[in-house]
Amino acid sequence: MKDTRWLCIHGHFYQPPRENPWLESIEQQDSAYPYHDWNERITAECYGPNAEARILDARDRIFRIVNNYAAISYNFGPTILAWLQEHSPDTYASILDADRISRERFGGHGSALAQAYNHMIMPLANERDLKTQVRWGKRDFEHRFGRPPDGMWLPETAVDTATLEALVDAGIVYTVLAPNQADAIRRIGSTEWTDVRGARIDTTRAYRCPLPSGRSISLLFYDGPVSRAVAFEGLLKSGELLANRVLGLLRDEGRPMLAHIATDGETYGHHHRHGEMALAYAMHYIEHNELARITNYAEFLEHAPPEIEVRIAEATSWSCAHGVERWRSDCGCHTGGEPEWNQRWRGPLRDALDWLRDEVAPAFEREAGLLLKDPWAARDAYIDVILDRESNLDTFLAEHARTHLAAADRVRVLKLLEMQRHAMFMFTSCGWFFNEVSGIETVQVLRYAGRVIQLAEEVFGIALEQEFCARLALAESNDTTVGSARTLYERDVMGSKVDLMMVAAHYAVDSVFDGGLPSTTHSYDIDIEDRLRRTSGDTQLIAARARITSRLTEEWEIVTFAVLHLGGHNLAGGIRPFGGDTAYSDLMKQLVESYEATDLSAVMRLLATDFPAYPFSLKALFTDRQREVLYRLLQSSVRKAEAAYRRVYQENAPVTRFLVAQGLPLPRAFMLAAEFVINHDLRAGLETDDIDIAGVTSLVDDAAALKVPLDREGLAFALKRSLEQLADSLAERPDDLETLESFARSATLARSLPLSVDLWKVQNKYYKLMRTHYASNDARARAGAADAERWAELFTVVGNQLGLAVS
Repeated sequence: MKDTRWLCIHGHFYQPPRENPWLESIEQQDSAYPYHDWNERITAECYGPNAEARILDARDRIFRIVNNYAAISYNFGPTILAWLQEHSPDTYASILDADRISRERFGGHGSALAQAYNHMIMPLANERDLKTQVRWGKRDFEHRFGRPPDGMWLPETAVDTATLEALVDAGIVYTVLAPNQADAIRRIGSTEWTDVRGARIDTTRAYRCPLPSGRSISLLFYDGPVSRAVAFEGLLKSGELLANRVLGLLRDEGRPMLAHIATDGETYGHHHRHGEMALAYAMHYIEHNELARITNYAEFLEHAPPEIEVRIAEATSWSCAHGVERWRSDCGCHTGGEPEWNQRWRGPLRDALDWLRDEVAPAFEREAGLLLKDPWAARDAYIDVILDRESNLDTFLAEHARTHLAAADRVRVLKLLEMQRHAMFMFTSCGWFFNEVSGIETVQVLRYAGRVIQLAEEVFGIALEQEFCARLALAESNDTTVGSARTLYERDVMGSKVDLMMVAAHYAVDSVFDGGLPSTTHSYDIDIEDRLRRTSGDTQLIAARARITSRLTEEWEIVTFAVLHLGGHNLAGGIRPFGGDTAYSDLMKQLVESYEATDLSAVMRLLATDFPAYPFSLKALFTDRQREVLYRLLQSSVRKAEAAYRRVYQENAPVTRFLVAQGLPLPRAFMLAAEFVINHDLRAGLETDDIDIAGVTSLVDDAAALKVPLDREGLAFALKRSLEQLADSLAERPDDLETLESFARSATLARSLPLSVDLWKVQNKYYKLMRTHYASNDARARAGAADAERWAELFTVVGNQLGLAVS
C-alpha cells in the first residue's frame, strides 16, 4: 500500500432535541412504535449496532464484532450524546472510547468532530447565536471527549464566511463541506482564481480558505456521487461494493490523495437495515487487503497540508440545491407529501421565531445586565451548567454575577438563561426540513417557543403570545383539518405548558397509584413536609403539604394538595399555595373527619370549596405516567377477559380439533379464544429462566394445526429477553455447566421456532465470553478435562445456533 492512497468515511450522527421543554424528558412518540421514542428506536437500529458491528465469514457466520466508530470519522450532535449518556450508557461509552482508539491508530489524531450545538442553520443565525452555537458545541465536546476538537461539523454543512470566522475564533482547524459549496480555487501564492462551481472541485485534496480577518481554515469537500449512492442508491447492499466504489476515487498522481465520503450516520442501520455491517466489512476489506491507508481528516491534514486555496459559495448547504432556502422559503426541496403540497409555511414560521428572538433579546440584555457582569458572555458560559448543573452552577454564578445573588435573584438569572437556551433550540433545523408544518419536528420547535414566551412573561411581565400566534397564522398547513401553525400552537403547545402547580397536581395524582412516592418527577424535586393517607374499601384520601422545586431554575413553591380516589379512574382533587399552618391544620382535620364518617360528598364539597383555582383529575398526570396508570387500571378487566377466553377454548377444544380435521373453518369466537390462549401460554413459557422446550414446541404445533396466527413480534421479544438473561447469567458464572446447558437448549429453540428473534445483545455477550474464556477451556478440553470438554461442546452449540464462528 502506498502512502499516496488515503481513505476516510465520515458519519454525521444526529437527532434533534425531543424533550418536553417543561419536563426535560422525552414523552412517548407513537410514530416510533414499538419503541418509546425516536431516540430509542434509532439507537436500537443504528447507534448501538455501529458500536458492535458484525463482520461475516464465507459461511455467513459472525467471526468478528467491531466498533465502527473507531474506524471512521464521525460527529455526534451534543443533544443526542446527552440522551445516550443517560439512556444507553454502553453505546455512549463505545462512542467516546472510539475516539481514544482512533488517537492511538491515527498518529494521535482523534476521529471525532464537534458539532454546532443544536443543529441551527448557521448562515441564518444572528451574530450572537452563531458565536454561542460554536462555543457550546466546542465545550460540550471537550467535556465528553477530554480534548479540544480539531474539526467541527456544521449543521446541514450550511456555511458562509461569518460561520467560518466563528469556527476560527473558537480554535477550530477544519470543517467538511459538500463539493457544490466550493466557488473557486487558486494555488497558494497565486492571484488568479479558477471557477469550480457546480461541484467541479477535486475532492481528493485539502484546501485552505483565506478569511477577511487575515486568518484561514482548512476545508475538505467530500465526494458527492459516492455519498449519494451510499445514502440513496443501494450501495450498502455489499461491503465489498462499497469499498471498491470509494477506492475508485483514488488516482495515481504521485501525491497523497484522500478518497472520502460523508452521509448521515443513520444511513448505516436506520435508513438501510444492516448498513453498519456493510460499513464494517468495507473497512475490514480495505485494511486487510492493504488497498488504502484508512485515516481521519486531522491525520490527513498533518501529512498533506493544503497547497491550494478555496473560496466558498456563500450561504450554501449539502441538502438544498438553493443554498439555505429550505429553512426559510418554498424553494422546492421537500421530503414528499401530496403533489399539490407546498412549503410556503417555512417563511412565516421563521419570521415568527425571528420576531420572538428579537423581542426577548433586548429585555434579556437589560434585565440580566442588572445581575450579571456580561449577559452574553454568561450565556456562552452557561453550557458548563447544562453539562453538570450540580457541580458547576455555584462556580458559574460566582464568576459571572455582579455580586452574591439572593435566592430570588438566582431564580431570575436562571430563568433568563433558560429562556435564551430555548430561544436557540427553537431554531433547530428539523423544524423546516420536511414537507409539512404539522410534523412532530415543527411542533417541537413551537414548544420551545412556548417556553420562551412563558419565561418572558414571568421574568419581564410582557405578553408575547397573541402577536406570536398572529404571525404563526400566516404559516398555513397543507392539511385543511390543521389550518396553520397557529392552530398547532394553540392545540399542542398552549395546553402542554407546565408550572409548579401542575407538577404538584401530577405528583398528587401519582401518589394515589404509587405508594413509593419518589422524591423527583422529571426535572423537579418533591419534598413532602407533611402527609396523611386514609383508606376505606376501594376508596382512599391523600392530603399533603409539599415543596416543589425546579432543578433548572431553582424556583419553588410550597403547596397543599388533597385527592379523593373513589376507585378505578375516578378521583377528584385540588391544589393551592400553602396558606399557613393554621389553615392547613383546619383543612386536614375537616377532610379526615368527613372521610372517616364515610361522608364522601362532604369531602367532595371541601375539595371544591378549598381548592377553587386548581381542581384536577386523572388528566393531571403527565402523558407517559397517565398511560401507565390507565393500563394498570385495566388489568382487572383484562384478567376477567383472559379467564373467559380460556374457558371457551378449553371447553370447546375437542370440537375445535374435529372441525379442523374436517377442513371446516372455525367459528370466529373459537378462533379468537384459541389465538389468545395459545399466544398467552407461549409467551409465559418463553419468559421463564428454564424454558420447557417440549411444552413450547407442543403449543407451536397446536397453533399450526388450528391455523392460529402467532403474535410473532411479542413472542420473539419474550424469547429475546430470556436469552439475554441467560447470557447475563453465563457472564457472571462462565463455567457453570447448568446455565450453559439451558443457554444451549434455548438458543436451539430460538433457531427452530418460526420467529425472527433479535439476537444482537445475546451475540455481543457471547462474543465477549468467547474472547475471554473459550481458548482456556478448549485447551483444557484437549488435555482431557471432562468438564472442559462438556463446556466446549455446549459453548460451540450455542455459538452455532447464534450464528457465530466459534474459535
